[in-house]
Amino acid sequence: MDIQVLFNDWPEYELLDSGNRRKLERFGRHMVIRSEQKAWWKPERPESEWAKAVAVHEDQGQWTFRRELPHEWTLRFDQLTFQTRFTDTSKHVGVFPEQSPHWRWIQEKAPARSSQPAPRLLNLFGYTGAASLVAAAAGYAVTHVDASKPAVTWARLNQQLSGMEAAPIRWILDDAVKYVRREIRRNSRYEAILLDPPSFGRGPNKEIWKVERQLTELLDFCRQLLSDHARLVILTMYNIEASSLMIGNLLSDALKEFGGKISVGELALRQKDSEKTLPLSIFGRWSAT
Repeated sequence: MDIQVLFNDWPEYELLDSGNRRKLERFGRHMVIRSEQKAWWKPERPESEWAKAVAVHEDQGQWTFRRELPHEWTLRFDQLTFQTRFTDTSKHVGVFPEQSPHWRWIQEKAPARSSQPAPRLLNLFGYTGAASLVAAAAGYAVTHVDASKPAVTWARLNQQLSGMEAAPIRWILDDAVKYVRREIRRNSRYEAILLDPPSFGRGPNKEIWKVERQLTELLDFCRQLLSDHARLVILTMYNIEASSLMIGNLLSDALKEFGGKISVGELALRQKDSEKTLPLSIFGRWSAT
């Protein structure tokens, strides 16, 4: 089992500094400050650099703005366009830049353009659709599932902004566990599955999700959905109590009949002009080759 640290390499985003449980970031043209519980150390840049941020989101607070500016803007990833925005309900702006290595890996493992029919990819807890759009652009027929109606609406907007209205993407508003159970009963099969489960969440009908109680069962359901021509599985977690080795063991148990290769590790951000790196999530990836 390989253990890796994967870093963001996306020109639209930079981690400029971090420390005192905050991070100074650039999303496109906007510099922002957000709380970050994993940044225990001291910042390296002077306070005058942090003062250049146009928006600040402190822990458990709301966005405050240091000047008037549009609350929506766009970022580019290859030929795709993602809308980012400041919302009243979250410090997140619509993309998780640390996950861009996963997007590149999906591209690397993509089918040949002549593949017919297109392999099917299931994206559970798909949020605003970045990975779904990357996969569709790479040649997959995508099913995107999320329990949040605003997130699915946002994802569909990203599809339109990217000029991919004709792409083979099904947008599903549903509880992930309920959806995969129905897919098993329908004898559906997928060649790739992505999972980015929250530590805690609620479905559209108030279904309760707790990752420590339900992830093992969900992985077993996903195993049943994989076809004989399965290509890849990606599991990303932000649960601070979990470890990448734990994910590796879970994937090993769930996918042992498929053979292939498992790698685990952390998704992290390199800090600009610094030796520091900011770890943000853990992951496990399985590939058939």
